[in-house]
Amino acid sequence: MKDKKIFSIVLSGAAGQGIQTVENLFTQIAKESGYNVYATKEYMSRVRGGNNSTEILISSKPVRSFRKKIDLLVVLNNNAIERLRDRISDNTIIIGEKNFVSKEKNSIPISLLEISNSLGSSIYANAVAVGILSGIINAEKTVIDEVIYEYFKEKGEEVIDNNLKAIIKGYEIGKQLNINFQIEKNGYVKKHMLLNGSQAVAKGAISGGCNFISSYPMSPATAVFTELAKASKKYNIIVDQAEDEIAAANMAIGAWYAGARAIVSTSGGGFALMEEAISLSGMIETPIVVHLGQRPGPATGLPTRTEQGDLDLVLYAGHGTFPRIIFAPASLEEAYYLSAKAFNFADKFQVPVFVLTDQYLLDSFYNVEYLPQIQVERYIIKTTKDYKRYEITESGISPRGIPGYGEGVVRVDSDEHDEFGHITENPKVRVDMVNKRMRKLNEILKEVIQPVLFGDENYEYLFISWGSTSQILKEAIEELDIEKVAMIHFPQVYPLPKETENYLSKAKKVVFVEQNVNGQFANLIRREFGIDTSNRILKYDGFPFSVENLKEKIKEAL
Repeated sequence: MKDKKIFSIVLSGAAGQGIQTVENLFTQIAKESGYNVYATKEYMSRVRGGNNSTEILISSKPVRSFRKKIDLLVVLNNNAIERLRDRISDNTIIIGEKNFVSKEKNSIPISLLEISNSLGSSIYANAVAVGILSGIINAEKTVIDEVIYEYFKEKGEEVIDNNLKAIIKGYEIGKQLNINFQIEKNGYVKKHMLLNGSQAVAKGAISGGCNFISSYPMSPATAVFTELAKASKKYNIIVDQAEDEIAAANMAIGAWYAGARAIVSTSGGGFALMEEAISLSGMIETPIVVHLGQRPGPATGLPTRTEQGDLDLVLYAGHGTFPRIIFAPASLEEAYYLSAKAFNFADKFQVPVFVLTDQYLLDSFYNVEYLPQIQVERYIIKTTKDYKRYEITESGISPRGIPGYGEGVVRVDSDEHDEFGHITENPKVRVDMVNKRMRKLNEILKEVIQPVLFGDENYEYLFISWGSTSQILKEAIEELDIEKVAMIHFPQVYPLPKETENYLSKAKKVVFVEQNVNGQFANLIRREFGIDTSNRILKYDGFPFSVENLKEKIKEAL
């Protein structure tokens, strides 16, 4: 990947200035013009004001990770530059109002407001900015027409025409700037889809047969809730915005009990309220799928920032002991695939299944070639008159019936119970039931999602990661291209495959890379396998690792 050419554009301004509109339009235009695109954002916890920024990478080859470098900075308010000072280099070109950029090296004063007013209204400043960026990358004009029409078609011809005029004006300015942009186009990219992490999780849930979602809004997980709500009519999904997270989780469990395939989408603070329901799921062996979008805590913490701080939360959530499955996707493709698999695993093993993402992954998007349809697997049986909901089996998995399908009574009870679901305090039955439930772990391990190795297979130095950090680490290692160095990404972080120990014991040095203060995954590995996990690269300031930052950390670790 050393020869990969990447052009980094950063837009920075206040909340309410329409940065997201520029991002949405420009990335679509760039993709449809034949460029690989990647975008991610960081934003303050406020409706208006402050300063937010969006990074858009244009590349000849796929790129999927945050970069610190800025080739072109477009500033929309007066404090944008100082806030990004540590990312600005001598080669960064800065575009913006004269009073914002005049003191900067390589600055190009452009008054978006003056240009948009000359076109009839200041509202067109965003369209002018889209046009300038499109001109710089030599976007196809026919593509611009198509994208603008599709974006504004519900607002009428006048809005479409006015925005097109503003974009073409900006396009002409952008072409005249003669900014050195040398990214090659790839025609196949035009066939790709653009989606973000929230859309990937939602599409995965739909592919997994989801037909019920109950949630209470909490960033950054709300977007998954809204995406499924948008798709509810097309895919016959029942959507319920519950009065709180306690109700949301219990409704999802009730839906599974009735035969639905349900999910809740929440963040750490919301999930804390769901823990009793998670324990209920474990006891009555009724599935639940939980998507948890991580953000920095404790309490409200940094509600619009990113972190990998909730692995321990879901690993130990709920009183008592019962099996569970935890997925942690690194990419949009994995977010889709694992979200779909979560429903099949929940249905088969009758346990809570968690999909751990984070703000960075959910708000990042790029072009994706293909999302395969996942086969929906159903494990509900038709009950007989003598049906035993908690029948003792060698695998620990009892046949799961639902009310009204067959002649049997489907009893579930949060108290300890016998095979029929009747309450009991018999000590032998108690032990038998606990052992039955725990035997499921052996069955889960037979179908565990295996870790993925990148880099030199004859490694001496091994870097370990999980979740969204893995994609950034992968690109850093690929660009360094150092012999005897590799990394392993764990799409499933619990239960862990037995092969984990073999991977780690082969290495001369193992280093864990995580976005939390205490190395939660490293601690889990140490607990499970007794391996030294003391070498750690940790970040917990609310911002993701950059590829450049990790390259430096890797070289230090070596």
